[in-house]
Amino acid sequence: MTKHDWRIDWRKAVMALVLCTTLAIAGCQAKAPSQFDQVQKDSTARNATPAVAKDATKGGEFNQFFPKGQDGYERVYTQEKKGFAEAKLKKDGKELAMLAVTDTKSLPAAAAKFANAKASIAGYPSVDMGTTQTSVLVSDRYQVKVISKAPTFDKDDRTAWIKKFDLAGLSKLK
Repeated sequence: MTKHDWRIDWRKAVMALVLCTTLAIAGCQAKAPSQFDQVQKDSTARNATPAVAKDATKGGEFNQFFPKGQDGYERVYTQEKKGFAEAKLKKDGKELAMLAVTDTKSLPAAAAKFANAKASIAGYPSVDMGTTQTSVLVSDRYQVKVISKAPTFDKDDRTAWIKKFDLAGLSKLK
């Protein structure tokens, strides 16, 4: 055994000490405030309503009311969260439309737009938004919407697919 084997290399010891000190200092630094912290503080302070109503229907409960895939059409669920569910409507691998159900408990303005509806689909008030969206309001609460994603999928197609939803079943959901 040489003299060097049992001695501590002072350079390694100094490097270890510097590394530990640097990590300790860096780890104890206060986190810089996020750009959203002030907005969160302001909205909480003024008792802003939550984004989703506590009693909104769970998104998974809506799935049973969506139309089934048929005649070469495929329904692919894409999103499901409290108060909302969405599916793509595809044919031959091409996306034709988006199908959605929204609980307007969280979005009262979504229901308000049906107050002066002049049209109806399957007995439910209906409105068009632009040239690509058609919706109905079921039981003054649930908005069923079909959005065209292909130029060939027109208002008549949107209306037909709204009618394929189980609107009567949805009207009984509480």
